[in-house]
Amino acid sequence: MAIVRKNSNLHLALIRLRRNRLALLGLAVLFVLVFTAVFADFIAPYDYAEQDLLESFEPPSRAHWFGTDEFGRDILSRVIYGGRISLQVGIVAVALALFIGGMLGAAAGYYGGRVDEVVMRVMDILISVPRILLSIAIAAVLGPGMLNLMIAIAIAATPAFARVIRGAVLSIIGNEYVEAARCMGATDTWIIVRHILPNCMGSIIVLTTLDVATAILAASSLSFLGLGIQPPYPEWGAMLSAARGYLRDDAYMTVFPGLAIMITIMSLNFLGDGLRDAFDPKQKR
Repeated sequence: MAIVRKNSNLHLALIRLRRNRLALLGLAVLFVLVFTAVFADFIAPYDYAEQDLLESFEPPSRAHWFGTDEFGRDILSRVIYGGRISLQVGIVAVALALFIGGMLGAAAGYYGGRVDEVVMRVMDILISVPRILLSIAIAAVLGPGMLNLMIAIAIAATPAFARVIRGAVLSIIGNEYVEAARCMGATDTWIIVRHILPNCMGSIIVLTTLDVATAILAASSLSFLGLGIQPPYPEWGAMLSAARGYLRDDAYMTVFPGLAIMITIMSLNFLGDGLRDAFDPKQKR
């Protein structure tokens, strides 16, 4: 039995996605990044915390491809391990925001009335504050650390998911199959989970992919400000923050973490744009 039915919406979306070279490039780069993050223990040439003060500030060489930092730690190894932390923070934070925002948005769109008013007014208050400022405020209250960083980014990302999923629910709730499920005695939870949310997957997938990029950038920004991952754990934003004092004489210390952030964000944006075009009804033939 085929996993994806031929000529289904998902099948046609996958065909359109395969024709988008930038999206495929982004997917390939992300696969490499995830692979190196998962198997960092075997791929990294050195331990991320191993210090050798005799080799500090060593420029890129055969022994250390990305050079060493002020403590003689191998920058390549720290970039590889930093990818594990950055991807973990981005994926977990967005998954948490998707769960909370999805439930709130689905409830607001499905029940309407007072529930919709209360939920969306709270979301309007949160979304009125720039996301990075809201993340900074929450992280400052909770304190530094990976868990608090994920919570801060997830709370700041929740309103976007709630608004998008609420709009998708409002466009689906009047369809015949929803009314048929009600007539057959299905519960509200069953209707939302089984009939409504699966038909919002296109919007959810696109928003999730693009939001992971935003979450990784926010995590790097907070770590750069000292509100995220703390030493000695490697994180790209924290590595940039530690290296900014040596920018004039040892610029390579900032180049490679910065490139890692840029490549990851670009890959996620390429994939997100490709998914958006693939699931766009205007692209259907």
